[in-house]
Amino acid sequence: MVFLMGVFARLKNGIERVFHSDWFSWWPFWRQEKRLERLIEEADANPMDAAKQSALLAELNKHSPESVIQRFEQRAHAIDSRGVAEYLRALVVTNAIAEYLPDEQSGKPSSLPSLLQELKQRASGNMEEPFVSPGVSEKQPLHVMMVDPKIANRSSRFAQEVISTILFTVAVGLVWLMGAAALQKYIGSLGGIGTPGVGSTSSYAPKELNKEIMPEKNVKTFKDVKGCDDAKQELEEVVEYLKNPSKFTRLGGKLPKGILLTGSPGTGKTLLAKAIAGEAGVPFFYRAGSEFEEMFVGVGARRVRSLFQAAKKKAPCIIFIDEIDAVGSTRKQWEGHTKKTLHQLLVEMDGFEQNEGIIVMAATNLPDILDPALTRPGRFDRHIVVPNPDVRGRQEILELYLQDKPVADDVDVKAIARDLANLVNIAAIKAAVEGAEKLTATQLEFAKDRIIMGTERKTMFLSEDSKKLTAYHESGHAIVALNTEGAHPIHKATIMPRGSALGMVTQLPSSDETSISKKQLLARLDVCMGGRVAEELIFGQDHITTGASSDLNTATELAQYMVSTCGMSDAIGPVHIKERPGSEMQSRIDAEVVKLLREAYNRVKALLKKHEKALHVLANALLEYETLNAEDIRRLLLPYSEGRLPVEQEQQQVEEELVLA
Repeated sequence: MVFLMGVFARLKNGIERVFHSDWFSWWPFWRQEKRLERLIEEADANPMDAAKQSALLAELNKHSPESVIQRFEQRAHAIDSRGVAEYLRALVVTNAIAEYLPDEQSGKPSSLPSLLQELKQRASGNMEEPFVSPGVSEKQPLHVMMVDPKIANRSSRFAQEVISTILFTVAVGLVWLMGAAALQKYIGSLGGIGTPGVGSTSSYAPKELNKEIMPEKNVKTFKDVKGCDDAKQELEEVVEYLKNPSKFTRLGGKLPKGILLTGSPGTGKTLLAKAIAGEAGVPFFYRAGSEFEEMFVGVGARRVRSLFQAAKKKAPCIIFIDEIDAVGSTRKQWEGHTKKTLHQLLVEMDGFEQNEGIIVMAATNLPDILDPALTRPGRFDRHIVVPNPDVRGRQEILELYLQDKPVADDVDVKAIARDLANLVNIAAIKAAVEGAEKLTATQLEFAKDRIIMGTERKTMFLSEDSKKLTAYHESGHAIVALNTEGAHPIHKATIMPRGSALGMVTQLPSSDETSISKKQLLARLDVCMGGRVAEELIFGQDHITTGASSDLNTATELAQYMVSTCGMSDAIGPVHIKERPGSEMQSRIDAEVVKLLREAYNRVKALLKKHEKALHVLANALLEYETLNAEDIRRLLLPYSEGRLPVEQEQQQVEEELVLA
């Protein structure tokens, strides 16, 4: 044991002797350690040598900045400016500089100026005399400079103005840069004006109808177009031209450049365009007129160019512009951007460059406001009017809408075909609510009454006197309509409040009306007066009500139309009166209007006195049943009829004439 301890002691001494020798002096870390030890020995041996102290502090900063701070603050060694710099570096590295900075929370003031003054004193070589704050002793006086307050305020105000101007300029510049970046980003999303941005494809490229990717039920053909046979026939010729151009060109025919579809809203203009897209075997490009214009000037003209450039690559083809009045209206001085778009459209349709094989189709409800340069031959060669459908056309439309819906056997399409898609939709919803498996005539009749007369107000309370007065009022309308030549057949009479009316008598024309005769207009005047006259006959002059105000308004407007527009007055003559005639002419017109209304009132008064029994019968039936259809009214009043053809027989005769025609 003693032997082992002796061996261990000798081995330890040998290792220490080896490490203390110069054998490992070639290792880098060993050389740095030896250099630091040598610098410490030299600095301790020469405390007044500032150069040796600074060299030591520089080396210590590489290994231990805390040792630099500790040795510097001992104030036992000479220090020069290099040593002060090493001390400051150590303060920053160890974050000890924070002790000299101000603290707003605790209210501690900054002591950094005092530290710098002390370091200046140390660097000058005066380390024996303690540092004293300025103004405390004679050796460290406090220097004071007197300044004129006006000059100080002027200089400070000038400095504030300069600083505020700089800050304002910087703020405006930042706002401008951010706005420009946002604008550039927005333009890039639109395809950028003049730059092919990422979004250029979706913004400027025209929309092309691809039948291959569309659901089959969304592809329209001419079989889906009903009620406008003449317009359809003309467009079928265009499609045939596109499919087989040699059939027409062999005789010198040319493809029409433009086709303008005009007509009232809802007549099927856009549906015709969809049918052409489904029938034609050529590419079909389409845009809405409002899609050309945006907030940037020049976008509309560029989109027109892009539309025709794409069409030229795929000619022969069709371009369809829906609601073209949004961009093709008459040019005005204050709409410069719209004029540029219209000018580009005019040039593309018939300019120096020929667009062979491109047919431009457009639809509008307002053809009168289109620019004449757009509607002339060479641009829109054909103007096709799409009219409202006649009775046969409405019947075809109704059958088209009903073909994919289960229908009961009692549904008479001819009787209903007098807003047909809306009518069928309301009836289908009614059938679904009732849980019916098929659409019945009752549900279709309900839909028709709801469209014509409004929704029933079953919760509205009416007194017995009010119901009685309403019943006689509506019976007066019905009796006059049944016994006046030229009046429309009655569809239904009701005293059930609907919409804003307490009761209503509805009439439906039995055939299409292309023009209206004077006899028919006078019959309408008489029917309007029927309600007021019935109130006066049954309840007396003092008990007439305001319920006839709407009837009187309608009658007055109709009489003014007859006198001033249609020339149906002997006193005025066959003259069309302008909107604001002179005072003398206006007085004559008013006199004729009053005359027509008084004559109608007297005719109706005599007629209702003659048919007073029928008036009581119909009013009592309305009080009992609230609603009567044409068949119920015909059956009730058949014993009191005098020569007029029953309503059902008259309608049947008209329908037979239509079928024969």
